[in-house]
Amino acid sequence: MLIVIGRNWGRLILILVLLLIIADTSQILLLTAAKAVVSTVSGRLVPVYSVLTPEPRVSITFEGAPGKDMTRGILGVLEEHNVTATFFLSGEWMEKHEDSVRAISESSHELGNYTYFAPHPNSLLKADLKRELEKAHKYIERVSGQAPKVFRPPYGEYSNKVIEVARELGYETVIWSIESLDWRGTSSADMLTRILGKLHKGAIIRFHVTGRNTPEALPQIIEAIKDQGYEIVPLSQLLLEGDYYIHPHTGEMRPIHVPSAGRVERRSLLDET
Repeated sequence: MLIVIGRNWGRLILILVLLLIIADTSQILLLTAAKAVVSTVSGRLVPVYSVLTPEPRVSITFEGAPGKDMTRGILGVLEEHNVTATFFLSGEWMEKHEDSVRAISESSHELGNYTYFAPHPNSLLKADLKRELEKAHKYIERVSGQAPKVFRPPYGEYSNKVIEVARELGYETVIWSIESLDWRGTSSADMLTRILGKLHKGAIIRFHVTGRNTPEALPQIIEAIKDQGYEIVPLSQLLLEGDYYIHPHTGEMRPIHVPSAGRVERRSLLDET
């Protein structure tokens, strides 16, 4: 009798182990399939425009561009308001403004890859785009000691090819959900109205280091964002880790398991203008 029970018990343990293995394997396959299927529609890849989060957090980002370098003034404002931002700067721009790049890095801000010569990414062959990113990556590492993890294609121009090359090199491609229009010379008041009117959890806000009104506008914008109850964090603290997908219509980075705590906002439209 004891022998029979012992044998049955062994079989039960074996069955339980097999069931656990099957369950774990199914979960992994399900998560992988969900991430692969939901992140593309008809084979179309999209970058991150915003992040689905229950926390009232946003990121402020800057890009290099032709024009007068306003970086010093911008850094002064960010330091005064205890804000850490993410800067996307091309290798060519950094070569011309090495002092500004060092000042950005020494102020503990993040640097992202913006290619080396800021070409139109869609016009390049994959091999050429890869060289652009690799050259810029090495330059950023040499000048700042940082190894960038995020990539913003110049002009916000992307395609499957662009995103695939970035992924192969370990980059998350990130655009923006709120455009300040500072590159147009937009006034401080208009920038403030525009940004506050579009503010949402998980927003990524775009500025330029050459926006002539940007240093003047930033103090009011930062204060207003904080007054609305938002925390301003760099992209490394906003972007999700683990299992996530990028919504194919909104560009919103979402966890595969939506957070149960807190209230989240889902974006249905992208602010591309």
